[in-house]
Amino acid sequence: MKKLLNNEYVAPWEEAFNRVLTPLDEFIHRQTTSGVLLMLCAVVALYIANSQWSEAYHHLLQMTLTVGVEGFQLSKSLHHWINDGLMAVFFFVIGLELKREVMVGELADPKQALLPIIAAIGGMLIPVLFYIAINPEGHAFDGWGVPMATDIAFALGALALLGDKVPKNLLTFLVALAIVDDLGAVAVIALFYTETLNLVALATAAGTLLLLISLNLGGVRRTLPYILLGAVLWVAMLKSGIHATLAGIFLAFTIPMRPKFDPTRFLSLIHNSVAEIKQAYQREHDILRNDDLRAQIRSLGNGVQLVQAPAQILEQKMHLPSAYLIIPIFSLANAGVPIDWSSLGSIIVHPVSMGITTGLVFGKLIGIAGFSWLAVKLGWTTLPIGLNFKHIIGLALMAGIGFTMSIFIAELGFAHHAQDLLMAKTGILIASVLAGGSGFLWLYFTAEKNQS
Repeated sequence: MKKLLNNEYVAPWEEAFNRVLTPLDEFIHRQTTSGVLLMLCAVVALYIANSQWSEAYHHLLQMTLTVGVEGFQLSKSLHHWINDGLMAVFFFVIGLELKREVMVGELADPKQALLPIIAAIGGMLIPVLFYIAINPEGHAFDGWGVPMATDIAFALGALALLGDKVPKNLLTFLVALAIVDDLGAVAVIALFYTETLNLVALATAAGTLLLLISLNLGGVRRTLPYILLGAVLWVAMLKSGIHATLAGIFLAFTIPMRPKFDPTRFLSLIHNSVAEIKQAYQREHDILRNDDLRAQIRSLGNGVQLVQAPAQILEQKMHLPSAYLIIPIFSLANAGVPIDWSSLGSIIVHPVSMGITTGLVFGKLIGIAGFSWLAVKLGWTTLPIGLNFKHIIGLALMAGIGFTMSIFIAELGFAHHAQDLLMAKTGILIASVLAGGSGFLWLYFTAEKNQS
């Protein structure tokens, strides 16, 4: 819809030229919005799982879907397609974010990256120790990786609710910490949550990965060859025994990040293109009738796209479906925990749920805030400008929101133990509410209004 501005009508797409967001601003905006949507989907899943539609809900998730042609088919339940297939796309986006942060983002400068790296290590190590202290043996031990993960969308969404009471640097710090946390979770999944290996499929995956690396080193900039080989890599990983979602991470790290960008030549081409557009416009103002004008504008748009790095373009394109479609679907499929209110007390004190809850709430707090304090006191690094340890404590509490990655690891660790999986999901939900609520209240009452 158009609106009047200085006696001229301005369409919404025209205003887009005036909205210039940095990659970090855009990332934070999308993650916070995704976090709100994620909360709604979790509530809906919980409601359905505890309603008269519970049986239909679980029946739908177990429905078998087959894709492929005769002789080459994959048959999985809808639940597995979501967790193994859609989540591979989510991990692909995570991989692109990781690569960008390491190369040109918050983790590119070693001095700037040291504090969030140390905080993330503490935030992964201490929760695991909390869990193992309560579950030192048996199959319950397999859930040790669950409390080490932080849900960046949920945490950023909760922080965003505080508005200008928290400095922007705190959001930046959380993004850097969560990216390192995601990398740790990926490593844990690859090393410790792997089934029996199929060597033939593993060799196929390795060969495909080498081809992808060769495309990168050979200067291939088009994304289609990477996507096609990525699909082959996913199938090979699915058959190999290593979790298929890691194919997304491996694929992301082979996508070229550095653009073939010559600023002088680019500016010259843009100048010439604008001159051609002006000449075409003078001949005919109506773009519907002016084929030359339309062609020049399309050429300008294609050129602006091609000057960007392929990884940047893919991250921008895939972030929306990942944040607003894949993660909400994952939430709907995995957050549906049936709650027996009469036995809630025994569920809370169950070793698995207690280990996860204490790990996420107290382990994250002690690990992140404690390791950050030690790093600063030992002189290894300094707090970012505008932050104090009250901010770090609040962030450490917020980081106890585990949800997406924690549920994902719980599905792997307790794949053959339904009761423990139920306890794990319940513990994750309880911990996420406690951590998010306490972190919000702490920052609300202790953080001074940000004046920057």
